[in-house]
Amino acid sequence: MSKTTLKDYYLSLGIDEKVYDFCSDIEAGLEDRFKDIDNIAEYNQIKVLKAMQEARLAEEHLNGTTGYGYNDSGREAVEEIYAKVFGTEEALVRQQITCGTHALYIALSANLRPGDEILSPVGKVYDTLEGVIGVRESKGSLAEFGITFRQVDLLPDGSFDYDSIKANINEKTKLIEIQRSKGYDVRPTLSVEQIGEVISFIKGIKPDVICMVDNCYGEFVETIEPSEVGADMVVGSLIKNPGGGLAPIGGYICGTKECIDNCAYRLTSPGLGKEVGASLGVTRNIAQGLFMAPTVTASALKGAIFAANIYEKLGFKTVPNATEDRYDIIQAVEFGKPELIQAFCEGIQAAAPVDSYVTPVPWDMPGYDSQVIMAAGAFVSGASIELSADAPMKEPYAVYFQGGLTYEHAKFGIMMSLQKIVEKGLIVW
Repeated sequence: MSKTTLKDYYLSLGIDEKVYDFCSDIEAGLEDRFKDIDNIAEYNQIKVLKAMQEARLAEEHLNGTTGYGYNDSGREAVEEIYAKVFGTEEALVRQQITCGTHALYIALSANLRPGDEILSPVGKVYDTLEGVIGVRESKGSLAEFGITFRQVDLLPDGSFDYDSIKANINEKTKLIEIQRSKGYDVRPTLSVEQIGEVISFIKGIKPDVICMVDNCYGEFVETIEPSEVGADMVVGSLIKNPGGGLAPIGGYICGTKECIDNCAYRLTSPGLGKEVGASLGVTRNIAQGLFMAPTVTASALKGAIFAANIYEKLGFKTVPNATEDRYDIIQAVEFGKPELIQAFCEGIQAAAPVDSYVTPVPWDMPGYDSQVIMAAGAFVSGASIELSADAPMKEPYAVYFQGGLTYEHAKFGIMMSLQKIVEKGLIVW
């Protein structure tokens, strides 16, 4: 009996031979890029391991608490580890933080007071944060409490408009909100070096302003984090990069002691702060997920690069493009047509280990101003470090692909996305 070849397996899963051969030829030219990513992963892996050893992480820390969560040594150990990894004074790492938007809301509302103003030097904030701030009317927004917002758009080449930033900093400016990743936009993602430069510029104008970085999708992509180049807070979700695909829920905020204390009192209650919040048995998943995060992030990066090379070769605009350096795990492909987005997402869904038989359709997703189509068959619901893709159903009809706990899975997902597009006759070979 002959052994089934790898190519046979792909063909048995519905990949046409022409699609397989096209993608294999692309992959063959990526060896050097992948090696560079592996080197970054190794650096970050050792950094995380060192932090865990310095914090003396022990078996007893992995057991959970219930009720109030007083004296939860595991929770305290994880927060110490996060502070070491991100190079900050303190950290708040909790499963009670429901998502990245929640973490950002805590960080903002905890450190702002009526009359204060937020300034975004990167233009438009992410869609869900518009409701938080009050750019889009929403009950309980910061605008309802007298907190104002203004933005400075990036220049056409994606760089900071330093003159306009300086002109918009005033006596009310209390917090600078820097979104590292592109969100539902086709602008370049910011490098840590760029973030450090703009923070230095802003602090030179107003030293006491709080600089907060929305770090979602960027953790462990580089060997340094924004908190190591002057950010007072970095904020993210545990079901993205730092959770390593194992954290079932949660968010983190790392930063100065004053900022994190404020966040803890906002998350729980004045007078209680970090002292309460039972871990409920998820400390092991959060800690092990962080341990796995550097290599999982590397797998997602390889998948993004593979996707950019595939679709750029087919004539589509990709952001980042096939050769640019990477500063987050998100790959945008600008299709220009809604039917191409639909086919792409159908392919990603069909490649999933969970709910592979489901067909994604656009829906009115809370927090967004247009219908959104999402493809994700994940072990953790909504975990965008797992293979997933989503897109707002509006111009320029760009799809945003991210994740893949393993490169091999991300590769299959991209091949299947192309397969669905080919089956529908939406491209001409």
